[in-house]
Amino acid sequence: MDYGTLIEKRTARLAEIEKLMEEPGFFNDQTNSTQFMREHRSLKKLLALWDEYQQVINDIEGNEELAKSDDEEFATMANEELPALRERFEILAQEVQYALLPRDETEDRDALLEIRAGAGGDEASLFAGEIMNLYQRYTEKRGWKCEHLESSPSDVGGFKEVILKISGEEVFRSLKYESGVHRVQRVPATETQGRIHTSTVTVAVLPEAEEVDVQLRPEDLHIQATRSGGPGGQHVNTTDSAVQVTHLPTGIQVKSQDGRSQTQNKEKALQILRAKLFEVAQREAQESYSAQRKSLIGSGDRSEKIRTYNFPQSRVTDHRINHTSHNMEGIMNGDINEFTDHLQKAEMEQRLAEEELG
Repeated sequence: MDYGTLIEKRTARLAEIEKLMEEPGFFNDQTNSTQFMREHRSLKKLLALWDEYQQVINDIEGNEELAKSDDEEFATMANEELPALRERFEILAQEVQYALLPRDETEDRDALLEIRAGAGGDEASLFAGEIMNLYQRYTEKRGWKCEHLESSPSDVGGFKEVILKISGEEVFRSLKYESGVHRVQRVPATETQGRIHTSTVTVAVLPEAEEVDVQLRPEDLHIQATRSGGPGGQHVNTTDSAVQVTHLPTGIQVKSQDGRSQTQNKEKALQILRAKLFEVAQREAQESYSAQRKSLIGSGDRSEKIRTYNFPQSRVTDHRINHTSHNMEGIMNGDINEFTDHLQKAEMEQRLAEEELG
């Protein structure tokens, strides 16, 4: 595929943004400056990828020529280097394709991960805890940071609900595919007759919203202190440190009690509320997306069944791309890259087709 014209356009756009950034008062409009800075970072990354991509192409051509040399030592060295170069070329080709697509502004953001026990009672809450651990381990493997914002433990040691904040590079780009219903099929520890039960956990991945995205007006908020309750997290106590915030125009209500103080809980609650309101706005915008794309990678709707974890057969299936893995142990330890990679590739192919780049 010839990317030359597209690269020229992106290079020109980078120069245009850098010229804007030099103008006095550029940062006066926080909303616009933030958007331009994000675009600037993504363009710089694309062009760095493009330079490396071009260099690898040149290296492959050079080594292929050397491999034909009469000098056996040079020819052997060139042939030994070619497999690694070709593997790097394939990776870079996909990265360049993805980076050339029109950017979704949320892809570079941190994410809020909301996990809720669904159908299945105690077993669902136990699996919610296991899914939380899965994402914590995935976060560690990626070198990201995981912070607990809110949790509601169950009596059997699982979670009715837990909200995590995941921070790092391109977090939402990788985690956005996890939104939906995760179904588990296994024999619960409490099952005396060995019957397989089916339970569900709902996952919602929300891009972190910034103050420039969602303006929270004081008159639209009802904030009240409440008493922390339940088994609770590490710092939950019985003081009036929990905070409940209601957004009056929408009726959305959030609560935070895991923080050490009322001030900390208020900040966490507003962070969650801002993300939920931003999600509503994003969902409305998604209505303009093509039905074809929705059917391929899913709409991100939390009511859509996306994955089944069948423990007796050590089988995990993603229903959106019909991809099955038998690495149950690895997946529960956070090795979900095989799903993420397949989903990113499927989305990229669809988006390329939509943009008529392919």
